[in-house]
Amino acid sequence: MLPITETNVELPEKTPLAGVVSLVTGGSRGIGRAIALRLAGLGSSVAICGRNVGALQSVAAELQARVPSVFSQVADVTTVTDVASLVEKTEATLGPISILVNNVGLGVFGPAQEKSEEDWDRVLNTNLKSVFLVSRAVVPSMIRSGRGDIINISSLAGRNTFAGGGLYCASKWGVQGLSGCMAEDLREHGIRVSVICPGSVATEFSGRGPKDPSKVLTADDVAHAVAMVVTQGPQSFLSEIHVRPLRKA
Repeated sequence: MLPITETNVELPEKTPLAGVVSLVTGGSRGIGRAIALRLAGLGSSVAICGRNVGALQSVAAELQARVPSVFSQVADVTTVTDVASLVEKTEATLGPISILVNNVGLGVFGPAQEKSEEDWDRVLNTNLKSVFLVSRAVVPSMIRSGRGDIINISSLAGRNTFAGGGLYCASKWGVQGLSGCMAEDLREHGIRVSVICPGSVATEFSGRGPKDPSKVLTADDVAHAVAMVVTQGPQSFLSEIHVRPLRKA
């Protein structure tokens, strides 16, 4: 039997996303930063948005070390005007968006009856309304292209309830429902809508308290799931991925 060598092994493509444009919301830190870097590593041009100018500039510099075409913009993705500007300027700079990762999110925890209307609006607007607004803005060009991936970062809290999680769970259960319906509406246009549900992740996200680092996910774990989705063969899509820590807390 001949030994396996580099000459008789089919090497994987190193930049499968070359020529593809990706937009990652909340891309200036944590999970969003990891996803943006992973997509750039796969060859995609990448646009990111966030609210912190310094953080955006820092991540943009990291991205430019991996891929030359990068765009960043300060944006509030809960507002129609900011979303329209973000999508318009991204496509003017980089080209039509083929991959959208709706990642931006926040958590406010505690009994629902103790929370204010302002708390409710802030969580639902950030975690759910933004998914609707940004997806709606990006979909027309995807339909024209006849392809695209929309990946919504949800949570296992979108499948499970827990004490003090009323507002957060409501937003993430909403993401689950919206994602499923969008998938059915758009699949005939060649657009794949996926949802990723991570468990606890070690990031700056304001969760329910400190976690044992050995018993939580890393941001790169979520980025790896996104890479799986966008490199899936063209005849299928991964509709929902649950990502859990190996060891229970």
